[in-house]
Amino acid sequence: MKMKQRLLALILIDSAIVLFSIYVCNFILNAGYPSLTEILVVSSIVLLVVHHICAYKFKLYKRAWEYASVSELKAILYAVTISIISTGLVQLLFFQEFFVRTLIMTWMMHVILIGGSRMSWRVYKDTYTVNKKDGKRTLIVGAGSAGTMVARQLKQDQDTTLKPIGFIDDNFTKHGLEILELPVFGGTKDINKYVEAYKVEHIIIAIPSLNREDLNRIVKLCTDTKIKTQTLPRMEDLVLGSLQVSQFKDVEVEDLLGREPVELDVDGIAKYISGETILVTGAGGSIGSEICRQIARFSPRQLILLGHGENSIYTIEMELRRTVPDLSIDTEIADIQDRDKMYAIMQKRRPYVIFHAAAHKHVPLMERNPEEAVKNNIIGTKNVAEAADMAGVNTFVMISSDKAVNPTSVMGATKRIAEMVIQHMDMISETRFVAVRFGNVLGSRGSVIPLFKEQIKNGGPVTVTHPEMERYFMTIPEASRLVLQAGSLAGGGEVFVLDMGEPVKIVDLAKNLIRLSGYSEEDIGIKFTGIRPGEKMFEELLDENELHHNQIYPKIYCGKTPPINIDVVYNLINDFYKIDRKKLKGEVLGIANYSVDNLKALDTVN
Repeated sequence: MKMKQRLLALILIDSAIVLFSIYVCNFILNAGYPSLTEILVVSSIVLLVVHHICAYKFKLYKRAWEYASVSELKAILYAVTISIISTGLVQLLFFQEFFVRTLIMTWMMHVILIGGSRMSWRVYKDTYTVNKKDGKRTLIVGAGSAGTMVARQLKQDQDTTLKPIGFIDDNFTKHGLEILELPVFGGTKDINKYVEAYKVEHIIIAIPSLNREDLNRIVKLCTDTKIKTQTLPRMEDLVLGSLQVSQFKDVEVEDLLGREPVELDVDGIAKYISGETILVTGAGGSIGSEICRQIARFSPRQLILLGHGENSIYTIEMELRRTVPDLSIDTEIADIQDRDKMYAIMQKRRPYVIFHAAAHKHVPLMERNPEEAVKNNIIGTKNVAEAADMAGVNTFVMISSDKAVNPTSVMGATKRIAEMVIQHMDMISETRFVAVRFGNVLGSRGSVIPLFKEQIKNGGPVTVTHPEMERYFMTIPEASRLVLQAGSLAGGGEVFVLDMGEPVKIVDLAKNLIRLSGYSEEDIGIKFTGIRPGEKMFEELLDENELHHNQIYPKIYCGKTPPINIDVVYNLINDFYKIDRKKLKGEVLGIANYSVDNLKALDTVN
């Protein structure tokens, strides 16, 4: 039914109910008093007019009554009560009489008929159009507001293949109760028993407020049943409108790892991004593209996407044009190793903030190609930083890595030297230069999770370097938000680090992925291959000599700036093409560890 037709039908129904209520109640209570006729006519007109005004005010004609709940009933009560009171005041004002019994009885009949006319539609929908076909018997974990919402949607959605059969909840006061005619069986510890007893074919975890520890526990209990398990979208996706509650998603390893999300200073971030020209290097990469998505939320004047790979830049450009159509976007296909091109772009664009995410990051590949790591991570960073200084950029934020701490790999060493370049530039420039260190980013290109997923898909085994190897993890969106927060906190020269909680064993990560994929370790298998060149058993986020123990922002630390000798860095760059490729790794590692060794020597002397 079209909106206009629906509106007309509701107005006619309500008009009939209003007139029927007052005339029938008057007949029942005052049938022997014809003197009430004039008052009755005036009262009925007032009641009718005021009812329609209140119905408009409380949106009784715009509500979807098939989803009616307490709020809709409250709106009916408000509208009817105001209508009756207004009618009584007119009687008192113009006729000096106030027929209390008639008005009370009219109020009761009015509420019953208006409410009944609305609720009958929901009753009809629930009785005759819901669950007409069988679906997978679905158990909902969580009998709170989210679980109730999921159950209602599943019962009302004709296209779903899921049929809710009951709830599981750890709140013992709900055990044995029924919600939407569905029983609350018991607690999560007995989930396996209920899955077998009620022939459950699907599980939905509907507790968005779960912390990671409890989610991990519940997911393990669910996946141990061998039944497909899904969960609600993240709260941030629901708030942003990118997903609906009914769009259940498979439990991902990202849901189980890392820490609770850090609440960032949105106002502080908006203050230096909104209305400004922002440039992101490496904008097509995992981190760079997510930084662009986050920046788009803060309404910059223009967002410049700079990258070497045209396909990846095209992909993020098209995504942003679709999701943020009002955002001014432009692209630059360029290699940061091209110094002249960097200067030309900065001169042309004059960005206010630069987020430098372009880098080579794959440890084994850079071990085999150290010259490429130097050219991209060191020389490329120097080119962009000096071009930013020339263009008068306000803030320059470089993405670094935990592998820059006491580096043993070429990749880590080049990132540490890039930090040294940034710190030196901050000393000689009016631009604020800062760096942000991450641990491993879940799901980024070249990370371990896509590899594990591919190995599981192919039947295994999953290859892990060493049973004791540990890494810190964070999600791509969280890492990207940290970058934006660092820019707002930047004073110049800092190395910002996020408190990433406890490190995770890679073998445990592999076991989680196998379990979430519906297999056991016996089905897939885990093979230990040995530590690769350049890898460390444990990663660090800050050297002990760099650490400020006080957080400058919740979960964010700022590293001390160790003394650096920029001359050795520039000598490396100037003599780069003369250095024997076999000796390049040693040269880079020596320079990267120079500042730390020098600081330790100073501490010894003091």
